[in-house]
Amino acid sequence: MSSRSRNDKSTAPTDKLTRIAIVSNDKCKPKRCRQECKKSCPVVRMGKLCIEVSPADKIAFISEELCIGCGICSKKCPFEAISIINLPSNLEKDTTHRYSANSFKLHRLPIPRPGEVLGLVGTNGIGKSTALKILAGKQKPNLGRFEDPPDWTEILTYFRGSELQNFFTKILEDDLKAIIKPQYVDQIPKAVKGSVQQLLDKKDDLSNQMDVCEQLDLINVRDRNVEDLSGGELQRFACAMVCIQKADIFMFDEPSSYLDVKQRLKAALAIRQLIHPDKFIIVVEHDLSVLDYLSDFICCLYGVPSAYGVVTMPFSVREGINIFLDGFVPTENLRFRETSLTFKVAETAIEEEIKRMCRYEYPDMKKVMGNFELKIGEGQFTDSEIIVMLGENGTGKTTFIRILAGKLMPDEGGTCPVLNVSYKPQKISPKSQGTVRQLLHERIRDAYVHPQFVTDVMKPLMIENIIDQEVQNLSGGELQRVALALCLGKPADVYLIDEPSAYLDSEQRLHAAKVIKRFVLHAKKTAFVVEHDFIMATYLADRVVVFEGQPSICTKANTPQSLLNGMNSFLESLDITFRRDPNNFRPRINKLNSVKDTEQKKGGNYFFLED
Repeated sequence: MSSRSRNDKSTAPTDKLTRIAIVSNDKCKPKRCRQECKKSCPVVRMGKLCIEVSPADKIAFISEELCIGCGICSKKCPFEAISIINLPSNLEKDTTHRYSANSFKLHRLPIPRPGEVLGLVGTNGIGKSTALKILAGKQKPNLGRFEDPPDWTEILTYFRGSELQNFFTKILEDDLKAIIKPQYVDQIPKAVKGSVQQLLDKKDDLSNQMDVCEQLDLINVRDRNVEDLSGGELQRFACAMVCIQKADIFMFDEPSSYLDVKQRLKAALAIRQLIHPDKFIIVVEHDLSVLDYLSDFICCLYGVPSAYGVVTMPFSVREGINIFLDGFVPTENLRFRETSLTFKVAETAIEEEIKRMCRYEYPDMKKVMGNFELKIGEGQFTDSEIIVMLGENGTGKTTFIRILAGKLMPDEGGTCPVLNVSYKPQKISPKSQGTVRQLLHERIRDAYVHPQFVTDVMKPLMIENIIDQEVQNLSGGELQRVALALCLGKPADVYLIDEPSAYLDSEQRLHAAKVIKRFVLHAKKTAFVVEHDFIMATYLADRVVVFEGQPSICTKANTPQSLLNGMNSFLESLDITFRRDPNNFRPRINKLNSVKDTEQKKGGNYFFLED
C-alpha cells in the first residue's frame, strides 16, 4: 500500500489522528535544497516512506500516519516550510474539511440559528472564510477525505443529530439562498462595472433601496462609478448590496473595515434589521466592540493559523468574547493561548509621577483644501504620551497628522514646532521589490537588530515569521505589521500613526496596541494615533483630540483633553454609551435605548473609565 492511500486512511474519521503535518506551498522548494527533511527523518531511515519528494508534486509529502512527531524535519528545513503540530486528542473525529495532503484542516462548524445573528471571532488564517463558504453551500465539506470525498448522503449522516443536519438538508433542497459580503471590498471594482445606482437597481429585490442607502450614507454617491469610490464607500456599498436582496442566509465578512465609529454602528444596525424568524445571519468581525453590539451569540475559532482551526460551540456574546480574550475554553477545558488579554486603562497613575521632560506646543491653525476647511485649536503635548484622534471619516484627521509631519503647510495661524517625525500613512502601497529583511536593513538598519527593539516591537509583531518573504507577496495584515515596525524603528521625536488596526485581526490589534504603548513609554516619545477601533483607541489614549463639524466641508480639531472628557463629548455626538466589562475591562457598547443606555445618558456618563 502506498503512503498516499495510507494517509487517506489516516484522515478518515475512524482512525486516531493525533498530529498533522503542514507543508507550505509558498516556502517548500525541493529543487533548491538537498531535501534535508527526507534525509534526516528517522522513519525514512528505517525504510518507511514517511517523507516523499517527487518532482511531479513540486512540494514534499509527509505521511501523517507514519510520522512520529519528532519535528526533526521542521528544524532541518532550510526554508522553514514544514510544521508538525500535535492536535488536542478530542478533535480526532471532528474533521469537517481539508483542502489537500499536508494543508489546512478545519474541525467542526459554527451552528447558525434562524432569527439570530451569529458572530465569528478568531485570528486570521484560522478557517473563518472556509466555514462561511461551507455554510453558504459554495464548498462541499469533505470530512478530511480530500482524495475520496464523501457524497451528500454520507455528509448528512455525519451531521445527524445536530442542528447542521437540518441546515444542510435545506441547502440541498434549494430552499436556502446565500449571499456573502466579501472580505476584500477593494477588489469589487475589478469584478463589477457601472454606477452605484445601476448596480443597486439590478439587485433591488425588496424595494428598500432608499432606506438602506439613507442608513448607510450612500445617497450622495449613487451617481458615482464603483471604481471612483473610497474604501469606506465601497464597504458601505457592499453591505447595501446584501441588504437589498432576497435571501435566506446573509453573511458579512468583516463589515467594519475602512469605516469610522459612526459608520460601523450604522452598518451594524443595517445588518440587525435583516433579522427575521426564518433567516440566518453570520458575521465575521475583528472589531470586538462592534461584534458585541451586532451579535446574539458567538462562536470562537482557535488553532494554529494556516495549519488547523477549531470552532467552539455557540456562547452568549459576553461569554464568547471573554473566552476569546482569556484564551481558555471552559466547556472543553482547553487553553489555546498562553496569555489572556485585558484592557486595564494603562498606567495613568504611574505616568503622572513621571514628570514629563519635554513639552511641545502648536498654535491655532487653519487649512483650506478645495471646498474643505479645517480649523485646529492650539494644543500641547509631552513625551511619553499618546494622543488619539477621534472623529468621523472626512473630518481632517489625516490632514492634521500631515500638517504635524510637515508634509502640508497651514494657510493661516502659526507654524508647528520643527520636530523629527516618523509617519505611518493610512494607505500602505509597497514599492520595495526585495524581502522584508532587505527592507528593514535599508530603512532601520540599527533598530531592527537592537535587542530592546527586538523584544518590544519585532517579536510581538511576529516580524520574524515573515522576514524572508517578498514584500510584494505580503497580505494586508502582514504589510501593516511591517509598516508599524518601520515607523517605530526610525529615530524621531513624534510618531504619527494612521489607522494601525487596519487589516489586523482582533488578537494582532491588541498586540499592536501594546507595542505602541510600551515603545512610547520606554523611548519617552510622543505618538499621535488615528484609530477607529474603539477598544484599541481607549487602550492607547492618554489624551484625545476630538474632531467635530460637517465631514468634508468644515471641521474643527479641538484642543487635546483627558480621555474621560474627550470620550464623553465624542460619544455624546454619536449618541452612544459605553460600559466596561467587569472581568477584563473591555469597553462594551450599550444597545440603543436599553436600560443602561438610558440611565447613562440621563447622568451624562457616555463613557465609563471604571465600573
